[in-house]
Amino acid sequence: MSLIEDLDQLEAKAKEMIEGAVTVDALEQARVALLGRKGEITSVMHMMGKVAPEERPVLGKRANELRRLAESLLERRGGALKREAMRNLMATEAVDVTLPGARPKIGHQHLINQIIEEIEDVFCGIGYTVEDGPHVETTFYNFTALNAPMDHPSRSARDTFYVVDNAPGTCAHAEEHAHGESDVLLRTQTSGVQVHTMEEQKPPIYMIAPGTVYRPDTPDACHLPQFNQVEGLVVDEGITFGDLKGTLDYFVKCMFGSERKTRYRPHFFPFTEPSCEVDVSCGVCHGEGCSFCKHSGWIEILGCGMVDPNVLVNCGIDPERYSGFAFGIGVERVAALRYDLPDLRTLMTGDMRFLNQF
Repeated sequence: MSLIEDLDQLEAKAKEMIEGAVTVDALEQARVALLGRKGEITSVMHMMGKVAPEERPVLGKRANELRRLAESLLERRGGALKREAMRNLMATEAVDVTLPGARPKIGHQHLINQIIEEIEDVFCGIGYTVEDGPHVETTFYNFTALNAPMDHPSRSARDTFYVVDNAPGTCAHAEEHAHGESDVLLRTQTSGVQVHTMEEQKPPIYMIAPGTVYRPDTPDACHLPQFNQVEGLVVDEGITFGDLKGTLDYFVKCMFGSERKTRYRPHFFPFTEPSCEVDVSCGVCHGEGCSFCKHSGWIEILGCGMVDPNVLVNCGIDPERYSGFAFGIGVERVAALRYDLPDLRTLMTGDMRFLNQF
């Protein structure tokens, strides 16, 4: 049976579960069973890596449609159950309907979660899978496998949160360090998920890895000690820099509008070669130059490059046969650029006057 047929059957099952829920608790159980972390629809999204590359765009689109349908049905059924409960209350108890009611506060997803899901939809729609990994990593997965030398500044405790290692040398890939830090750390990037994926899956690989990362930065308008990234990785035969540019141009237009332009500037990252920074044309002045873009007409949005052959070798992949590209997107930066936010700290304060705008 094809995965499309499985999705059709899952759609029918989802409709039956949601429409058959007669209480709010039963509806919540249906939501968890379908859309929870281990729900059936969520599991399908994570199975895309086992699908043939040519089938992923169609299946990814169908899976996203199924998720949105389930969310819509849950919202509709929840409203119906609440209205039915109110009618029953009015039929059994004396209620003065002329009294002013208490207006409930309606919650919604945080802006960062909204943007992460939107990015996932963009890339799942073109055949990528969504991968996850541990927040507590070893130096091998966070640095060494990604071609970062032992004396690289990012390994310093000034740039990385290290966890005390009570049993030195017992970690997988345990190694010596130029700065004398532990083998265990809070991940500074989601690139470690790329390494895990390359170790566990054979190419072709088309994946993104959204998640929270940690760096000992002093909070200010442009930096946070805890923020979110979406990193992407492609490993396949015949991948070129043209594929990288086409993919990121498509992403920028999906997130910021079809009129926005991109610019690629040479840069250096240990894990990619060649590497570059990607700028997007300023949405305030439309590239003419203003104070928001420092009169350049451009705003930096992400870093990217072709996967260094050493990284492929470290993950057991033949660089003579396969090539690839990688990129890293700061979710808070995307939020700031889309909504002209002057200070990233406003995203973390929990001030409902600010968050309710989104």
